[in-house]
Amino acid sequence: MKQDEVGRLHAIVRRLQSEEGCPWDKVQTHESVKPGCIEEACEVLAGINILRETGKAENLKEELGDLLLQVIFHACLAEKEGLFDLQEVARSAADKMIRRHPHVFHEPLRTSEGEPITDWSEIKKIEKAGREWEEDYLPDALEEGKRLIERAARRKGITLPSEEKL
Repeated sequence: MKQDEVGRLHAIVRRLQSEEGCPWDKVQTHESVKPGCIEEACEVLAGINILRETGKAENLKEELGDLLLQVIFHACLAEKEGLFDLQEVARSAADKMIRRHPHVFHEPLRTSEGEPITDWSEIKKIEKAGREWEEDYLPDALEEGKRLIERAARRKGITLPSEEKL
């Protein structure tokens, strides 16, 4: 019987964040682990590039694991704060995929005129109705991500190309 490795990783993170756990892990916050989250996402990109260039998947597997660890770490922090847990995160993602793929999972939503709504962006717009203000946070988050990437590059001794070259 195959072991549930995601469940195993979840249990490890919960133990690390517990009072009896690791001194570093148990004092972290969503804010304090932001740099690791963005850095791991960039390392996944590097893993994809390595796979494309060499056909070797080991680095991508490792970096996806590190990014998964970030998701679980944040979910465990949220659970300790009474906000939500990992199962709710997974349920939210699964439900979204089903809603946004009506052509695969169910009959599409319909306009008031009865026309099917199958376009991903239209479905998203309906889902986000009343929450459009959330988009206002994206520009600052992208700028913060840029700063965190630059900080990670400096820490690793990497010189990034200037924006003009991108």
